[in-house]
Amino acid sequence: MPEHWPQDALIVLGASEEHIPLYQEARRRGIPTIAVDMRADAPALPFADAALQISTRDSDAIADALGDARPAEIVVGASDAALASWHALGLRYGTPYVYPESALAALDKAAFHEIVASCGITGYGWAASADPDEVAAKAARLRFPLIVKPVDGCGSKGVTRVTCPDGLPAAVIHARAHSASQTVIAEEFVQGRQLTIDLFLRNGRSIMTCIKDQEVTGTFVVRRISTAQLSPAEHGHLEASAERLCRALGIVDGPANFDLVLGVDGQGRFIEANPRLSGDSIPRLHTAAYGVNVVGALIALALGEPFDDYLVPTRHAHAGVELIGSPLATDGELVAWEGVTEARSIPGITDVELYAKPGDLVKPHVQSGHKIGMLIAAGPSVADVSVALRAASTLIRPVVRPIPAAGVHTEGTGGLMSTPAVKGES
Repeated sequence: MPEHWPQDALIVLGASEEHIPLYQEARRRGIPTIAVDMRADAPALPFADAALQISTRDSDAIADALGDARPAEIVVGASDAALASWHALGLRYGTPYVYPESALAALDKAAFHEIVASCGITGYGWAASADPDEVAAKAARLRFPLIVKPVDGCGSKGVTRVTCPDGLPAAVIHARAHSASQTVIAEEFVQGRQLTIDLFLRNGRSIMTCIKDQEVTGTFVVRRISTAQLSPAEHGHLEASAERLCRALGIVDGPANFDLVLGVDGQGRFIEANPRLSGDSIPRLHTAAYGVNVVGALIALALGEPFDDYLVPTRHAHAGVELIGSPLATDGELVAWEGVTEARSIPGITDVELYAKPGDLVKPHVQSGHKIGMLIAAGPSVADVSVALRAASTLIRPVVRPIPAAGVHTEGTGGLMSTPAVKGES
């Protein structure tokens, strides 16, 4: 660790690929950054001016390591793990913006259901408990199919779709294995249109709202997200509900996003809350669609500066992001990327970013954190965006060599796999 940390630096809690735009925006503005991440190989570290290899959950260790350095502000991107530290360190250093402690309630999925009910928003059946037998017994009385998951989980980890009571014990065990609190929640599966809504609030009202359709796999991993076509009444209903939830969580200024389902009855049923910036490159989707800069707005908010100008639309287009994963169902080594230049040249493609490089271990794309790249497209219609993403995802291919289990011999061409990264239907 350096003897002298940069003074008046922006402390960024997290250095995943989702945080890269935060470091880039800070550098553009001439603000030094100190990255905090326990991974020595975190992909955003090369963009930081200095780094602390400490868990973002350990606010005391972070403060001890900083010593006499006084940060200008602390900020977090798409990381639930760092939110409690964001609040604690903001109080400790008296920063202009302090993340609201009340918003941490959104990270408990059972508590969030209660908040939804308190806001008068239509809900659905659920049951939660730290006792595996109790949650299985309560879940058996709900309407199947059910989604069983850790109450404090994220990134699609530990999630199972259960179609009958016989499947509950195994699903509960799986969810508990991914829960820090050993607490499991079972929820009735909600039929309808799967959406996500992003807001950036000022004084309790959203000054930037983006509602998107999302396509997920059978393992509940998001593969494609695109701006949604909704009637003004539908948009207004969902935005007003999301604003009420933000105010109930104490989020008066700043970003939040929610996963929800728009039912055939026209009601939006909110599934989960993320009281922070979205992941999966959604901030770049906002830029592609509207010309806004939510990352710049977040940094301005953190520094106590006006942030409205960052969120004024300069265009009104449609946009979509497609996430790239390994073509293998087992661990592999990335050998090469093919078709990258060709994919960048597709009309409508605005961003191509690769998170893995040759030689890296890549895992099956069964969790959000296992993605290895992304594509973003923008255009005048949803159809234009879909065509661009389909064309680019057909061209760009990760070449992955399987890592054989002990005692397994791979014959032929070395076991290389080179397939279209994503084959989402439009």
